[in-house]
Amino acid sequence: MTDLVTAEGHGEHISTHPDMNVVRKTAMWVFLGSECIFFGSLIATFLLYRTETRGGPTAKELFDIPFTSASSFILLMSSLTMVLAHNARERRDPRQLRIWLLATALLGSTFLAGQAFEFTEFAHEGLKLTTSPFASSFYVATGFHGAHVAVGVLMLLALLFMSMSGRLRTGEGMNVELVGLYWHFVDVVWIVIFTVVYLLQV
Repeated sequence: MTDLVTAEGHGEHISTHPDMNVVRKTAMWVFLGSECIFFGSLIATFLLYRTETRGGPTAKELFDIPFTSASSFILLMSSLTMVLAHNARERRDPRQLRIWLLATALLGSTFLAGQAFEFTEFAHEGLKLTTSPFASSFYVATGFHGAHVAVGVLMLLALLFMSMSGRLRTGEGMNVELVGLYWHFVDVVWIVIFTVVYLLQV
């Protein structure tokens, strides 16, 4: 908590530390910047090895664009519900906040279920992590994104439980904003991955 001192003779409270919300938001932006570099390297690696199938299944043989498009739409819709959750927090409407946090978590979970189904189908078709450089770079790029979505879902559920237990107080609205920034970043990264890894390969 910010330490306060009383100005002599005036009874005014003066903060002795910088606004922690600014520090936290800056830290989040720095983290997301590093994540951009991380995912950029994964996508670049995929582009480097996208044709190295070594006799294994190719993208054209495997990718089901309509199915992946539907999963992508579900994930992108979760950005809308995240915005609604943030707006509910700004209005100090805990009921709506919980509804939209839960909706965002469910949409993210649905996306993950679709990705798990897709990976299972690819494995049945012979595309495993060690099948080829194409397979390895594909699974690493999309798998790490899926892991980020899973972390986001856990953070959303944590916010939901905090709100339900009364621990998400008025002064902690920054928690919702920071999780929202992370969630929107994950969605934007998926747009890039879906375009480069899926659409441009078929």
